[in-house]
Amino acid sequence: MHVKKGDTVQVIAGSEKGKVGEVLRTFPETSKVLIKGVNVKTKHVKPQQEGESGQITTIEFPIHSSNVMLYSTKQKVASRICYTFNSDGRKVRMLKKTGEVID
Repeated sequence: MHVKKGDTVQVIAGSEKGKVGEVLRTFPETSKVLIKGVNVKTKHVKPQQEGESGQITTIEFPIHSSNVMLYSTKQKVASRICYTFNSDGRKVRMLKKTGEVID
């Protein structure tokens, strides 16, 4: 996958289009990502014990990784990535539009 945990991404498709958030978790087997503040749904939780009241909680649900692009917080622009080698000979991810190295 082109995104990793901790990356800042922008949603480029769907009902949440245009939102920017941080990747909290990745699911490589299904190619989905969990982004902070994106695709938030409400869930009704039943009371577990007697005398306890039920709750309505809000949680983020994963979206497909093809619907997100890496986002440069300095330039405020979304960009595709390319893989290059740095001066140490290590393979790193770089934003194509800005030339900013991510790793």
